[in-house]
Amino acid sequence: MASKKPSSKAANRKTPGKKSPARKTAAAKPSARKKLAARGQAHASARPAQPKQRVAISHHREEDFKADGLRAYAKYRDLGVAEASQGVARAHVIRLVGPCDPAEVSKLHFHDVDFQMVYVLKGWVKTYMEGHGENLMKEGSSWIQPPRIRHMILDYSDDVELLEVILPADFKTVELQA
Repeated sequence: MASKKPSSKAANRKTPGKKSPARKTAAAKPSARKKLAARGQAHASARPAQPKQRVAISHHREEDFKADGLRAYAKYRDLGVAEASQGVARAHVIRLVGPCDPAEVSKLHFHDVDFQMVYVLKGWVKTYMEGHGENLMKEGSSWIQPPRIRHMILDYSDDVELLEVILPADFKTVELQA
């Protein structure tokens, strides 16, 4: 009795329910997208919980500029960020009231903050930052002051307006002896 050899087509047919070795390997490896998602989930869960934030909308109104802030020579317009972020951050527009009086303004100090960024909306301001010397900041200029960097304002234009963002909202300012 002669045995029949299966044709080459029949030999290449896959048994139902079984995966080819190549498919098995590919199916066992997670996709790049799954890896990124898993990595993002692990990273997200490692972050400390942040307070719930809400929307804060602030429209320009002259009557919102108050002389009740850190400096007597400045008026502050609070943008509602401190309340909306539950104290995580503060943002305000600062108008320095001219003319500049160096005896009152130019006092070396630092802020006990985690982050501080300033953007010049209008006019100009001349500052001093320890390790960076004097800098003239004009409309459109911005800078970050690292935590606790010693600095002071040296001069400013009568029309200067600054946008300042600080973390956390409440912080301590320490004036230093010259």
